[in-house]
Amino acid sequence: METAYVLISCDLGSEMPVIDSLKQMEPVKEVHGTFGAFDIITKIENQDKDKLKEVITKNIRKLEHVRSTLTLMCIEGQN
Repeated sequence: METAYVLISCDLGSEMPVIDSLKQMEPVKEVHGTFGAFDIITKIENQDKDKLKEVITKNIRKLEHVRSTLTLMCIEGQN
């Protein structure tokens, strides 16, 4: 299973609509609002690494109110 964590910065006050949209995406396993440099962290999983990349670039990054993302791809076997 391929896993990535996506840290998201969004427009001020738009955290809940972005969180709600993320929860509707099938590969999204967890979503949490955060304090600090990023507003939201989400965990996504899929068997196919290319599918993960597609979800990040074509779905998450294109959500309304998302300003920027930082993606951390996990290394298989180092858990």
